[in-house]
Amino acid sequence: MSVAPLPAEHRVHGMGTALEAPVWPVITAAEAQDVLARFAQAGPFGGLNWHSPRPFSAAVLLDAGDETLFLKRHHRSVRTPAALAEEHAFMAHIGARGVVVPQVLRTPDGAGAIGHGEWTYELHRRAPGIDLYRERQSWTPFLASSHAFEAGAALARLHIAARDFTAPARGGHPLVASFTIVPANDPMAAAEAYIAGRPALASYLNGKRWRPELARLFATLGQGLAERLQGLPALWTHNDWHPSNLLWHPDGAVSAVMDFGLSTRTCALHDLATAIERTAISWLEPIERTGDCSAARAILTGYRSVLPLSPEEIAIIVRLLPLVHIEFALSEADYFAGVLSDKMQADLAWHDYLIGHAEWFMYLTGKEFLGQIEAAA
Repeated sequence: MSVAPLPAEHRVHGMGTALEAPVWPVITAAEAQDVLARFAQAGPFGGLNWHSPRPFSAAVLLDAGDETLFLKRHHRSVRTPAALAEEHAFMAHIGARGVVVPQVLRTPDGAGAIGHGEWTYELHRRAPGIDLYRERQSWTPFLASSHAFEAGAALARLHIAARDFTAPARGGHPLVASFTIVPANDPMAAAEAYIAGRPALASYLNGKRWRPELARLFATLGQGLAERLQGLPALWTHNDWHPSNLLWHPDGAVSAVMDFGLSTRTCALHDLATAIERTAISWLEPIERTGDCSAARAILTGYRSVLPLSPEEIAIIVRLLPLVHIEFALSEADYFAGVLSDKMQADLAWHDYLIGHAEWFMYLTGKEFLGQIEAAA
């Protein structure tokens, strides 16, 4: 991995609240101009106007003719053009059914992404709406309960649009929120298979007491969950539903949905539980984490304004919440241990994220949060 010089002023979101120097070099004007020339639908390069603070890739807004485009660059070990084609196909499908998503620009041969050296690039037209949350951390709450309600309603509309998308689940790409462990009759065996298929993750966990740690979480938080989940219809889902992945109308409604990098085949209740887990609990407060039950209820109420949810489905969401992050946390640990060779960040993904988030639901605050959601619903 080559690392170009970085502008001293550019910082990205870290695993906590502090901004950090980016791992991936920023996109330069010369680089953007060269990539833009590969996309026949793009106008002439006019300059860069914003660098994204998201940490897992490099991205910019740039001027091209009379429009603003979004250029995103991934390391090829994270996303290949073929891997991006999977999420672009999902975006095109739901976009044709009324969900507003960024338009993917194409090269003259029809490709929606290009590879160049160690990098993979994709280029989007900017979707309509106000980017209210673009500088905020991913795991921070909605600014208003009305936003949480509208986000829930928008998620339901996405699920309706996705019902007839029949692509299989994505492969073992880093940083994808798969759903194979928690629904399994034997989640420990499924975890073993998941880890064995990712050599860097297996090497990182070697010597750790990860088996008893995971077994404890499943025994305490997952009793009877697999049986409840197995009857649910599979569905391609967003899997990263938080405010900064949404654009907004001036009246507070959702105008567009962005960032389908974690999308794959899970189920609707997995997506709903993820939306609550990402936005209604103060994970970035290390001292005393709290849960905002009103935000969770607003998401569910918004969803139910479009699609019904039975009492049994609410109960499944409540029981899924403590474990819904498990596979993405493992994927993050794999990314840090394998792609970046960063043991410290891998430790944060394993201890603070995977174990710590699940354990929060074992304590009084987490139990009360779950109880209030179920009681209100």
